[in-house]
Amino acid sequence: QVQLVESGGGLVQPGGSLRLSCAASGVTFSTAFMSWYRQAPGKERELVAEIGGGVRNYTDSVQGRFTMSTDEATNTVTLEMTSMKPDDTAVYFCKAKQWAGRWNDYWGQGTQVTVSS
Repeated sequence: QVQLVESGGGLVQPGGSLRLSCAASGVTFSTAFMSWYRQAPGKERELVAEIGGGVRNYTDSVQGRFTMSTDEATNTVTLEMTSMKPDDTAVYFCKAKQWAGRWNDYWGQGTQVTVSS
């Protein structure tokens, strides 16, 4: 059974840094597609970063500022966020796409990130 639990959200000043973690149980990182999404108030959920199939992608607005990584030893997905901006304020979600006879999507509960002075 797949379970994703995010942590590390909070309040950070513009220009600051924050590190989000996603504890991913029941996920095989070598074959799954892992991603971070975010949803700001009144906006649709958007893809922030993803890793899978040997490829790593970032949305344009976070390119060069955010770094996503996975650790198979601890089954943890990390999103390092630097040079943060007020527009980064959102609830951040961890997502796993894993094959089990068909592709299934699993979501964490989300963690709030607020960038404000």
